[in-house]
Amino acid sequence: MIKFEKFKLENGLTVIYHHDNSTPLVCMNILYDVGARDEDESRTGFAHLFEHLMFGGSLNIPSYDEPLQRVGGENNAFTTNDITNYYLTLPADNIETAFWLESDRMLSLAFTDKSLDVQRNVVIEEFKQRYLNQPYGDVWLLLRPLAYKVHPYLWDTIGKEISHIADATMEDVKSFFIKHYHPSNAIMVLAGNLSFDRAKQLSDKYFAPIAAGKKIKRNLPQEPKQNEARALSVERDVPVSAIYKAYKMCGRTDAKFHTCDLMSDILSRGDSSRLYNELVKKQKLFSDINAYLTADYDPGLFIVTGKLADGIKMEAADKAIADELQKLIDIKVEANELQKVKNKAESTLEFSEMGIMNKALNLAISELFGDAEMVNQEGEKYQAVTAENIQKMAAEVFNANNCSTLYYHAKAKA
Repeated sequence: MIKFEKFKLENGLTVIYHHDNSTPLVCMNILYDVGARDEDESRTGFAHLFEHLMFGGSLNIPSYDEPLQRVGGENNAFTTNDITNYYLTLPADNIETAFWLESDRMLSLAFTDKSLDVQRNVVIEEFKQRYLNQPYGDVWLLLRPLAYKVHPYLWDTIGKEISHIADATMEDVKSFFIKHYHPSNAIMVLAGNLSFDRAKQLSDKYFAPIAAGKKIKRNLPQEPKQNEARALSVERDVPVSAIYKAYKMCGRTDAKFHTCDLMSDILSRGDSSRLYNELVKKQKLFSDINAYLTADYDPGLFIVTGKLADGIKMEAADKAIADELQKLIDIKVEANELQKVKNKAESTLEFSEMGIMNKALNLAISELFGDAEMVNQEGEKYQAVTAENIQKMAAEVFNANNCSTLYYHAKAKA
């Protein structure tokens, strides 16, 4: 159980405090409620671009990394379709440096032509190297628009195309920052060897003076129910063929999410899981196979993906996956198998509570979902899932008309 206290500044910044005296460090995690789903379809990739721009210098601090490194700190960030998250750790004695750095870039970025040019080129190179020139790199560029037709999850965090970043103007960038990077759109978590009074005093000193900004009410287009099987076949210069099956499922805050998560564990968590045991070890149809959830805030995807073994036809591989999924629908999962994945889920939760970085992130995400206290309820929700829940959910999700399949063929060898 993670114990915490919570308060909100007058400008809307939510602050969550967790004390851990087992470490000499403090983690500051700032989650901004903005992701790729908040972009204009003609200007995608901006949330990810800002992940980079936020390290390019702010109003009063020309270099973000240098002062942090001088006091023994480390930092990183990541972007998803739902959030942009920044985190740093440093010795507790030097925590004020973190407040100084993070508050200044929340106040205002430097917005120099040089910084925009540098970070824009970095993102463009990342697009080319990781998505266009890497084996299987374009999978999500193909699968998302196949599975989604109107919801902004139809593009990846990197963006729909390079031109959207290449053509980004300073006006575009400033507008995106003003809209999303402000106290009322952020959650700050402080976890580690720091007193509550000190956390409150520094929050008031550094963040309270920043203008609140306007919290945007989302009005995203809702993805209609999928009523037909969708498929796309491509040929690429990759080592082996692969298959990607995307089934529509609920969002992360839905009561059914934990049932779906345990279904994915039954199918592919560990060497004794169903897909691995049957399709890799026994039938030798795949060299590798996995099932996982995108775990998006809005209704997301249940993914089953595998790399085909040599000489296996795509049709045979596809049918084998469908047959295994059908078993979850036809036959109720046995109590010992269900309890095994519940135990694994609980051990993962307990492990995630060991480090201050994980605890800070989990608290921030839970608060975004509605209440930080949700972080302490996850174990109960997994244990409450029944075999009947699994069978009913499998029938709901693993419907052929609810599936979008990407057939990723390796080019024939000369």
